[in-house]
Amino acid sequence: MRNLFSVEGKVALVTGGSRGIGEMIARGYVENGAKVYISSRKANVCDGLAEELSKYGTCISLPFDLSNMDGITGLASALAEREDKLDILVNNAGATWGAPIDEYPEDGWDKTVDLNVKSIFFLTQKLLPQLRAAATHENPSRVINIASVNGIEPPALETYAYSTSKAGCIMLTRHLAKRLAPEHILVNAIAPGPFQSHMMAATLARAGDAIAKSNPRGRIGTPEDIAGVAIFLASRASAYTTGAVVPCDGGSAEF
Repeated sequence: MRNLFSVEGKVALVTGGSRGIGEMIARGYVENGAKVYISSRKANVCDGLAEELSKYGTCISLPFDLSNMDGITGLASALAEREDKLDILVNNAGATWGAPIDEYPEDGWDKTVDLNVKSIFFLTQKLLPQLRAAATHENPSRVINIASVNGIEPPALETYAYSTSKAGCIMLTRHLAKRLAPEHILVNAIAPGPFQSHMMAATLARAGDAIAKSNPRGRIGTPEDIAGVAIFLASRASAYTTGAVVPCDGGSAEF
């Protein structure tokens, strides 16, 4: 029963890993002994965080734009050049778009759904050789998709593509879990509530105190909260868990 929550020595890739929830997860993995690759579309930000996190362990920047197939293929190829095996893939890169229902634009819909659902499927697909190479019966490899509580309960905000795409992410997680379990690849999702992130910045600036007060825990999420769930889903402790959606929202699915 010892070391149930260890990720030491594992190789991980965290997309959208240069800020927000992705940064929180990447930092948690690095500080607990994993070799972590982070990716985001802004190379200077990705490089800067990798340099900072390398003070605490091993973190390598692989900047790519995952909103298109060229970026997805490029990231998969760049990782394959460096690693034969991948223990943990965290699909965190995402986008949102808000607009009144009568004005909601097609380009905002497409951008959000492509990044939040399409990129998860195709990046996972292209990294299957490395995930399969790492997977064993006793020590499965892991795919962790970052969904949202907005994919479980509709939000008050007019972010139609976001909530729809996160619901899609949850079903994709379950579908992939069923297909890949026999290959010893576990696929789970985390559904975060409010955290301090770029995506939530405007909402928290406008109504952060009210959101925290209305939450059963009386606060928004901290880096330790999300990193803890991500470490659980990447460790021996969750080796019999697949197709699960773990809310990390303080007990409230609405904000």
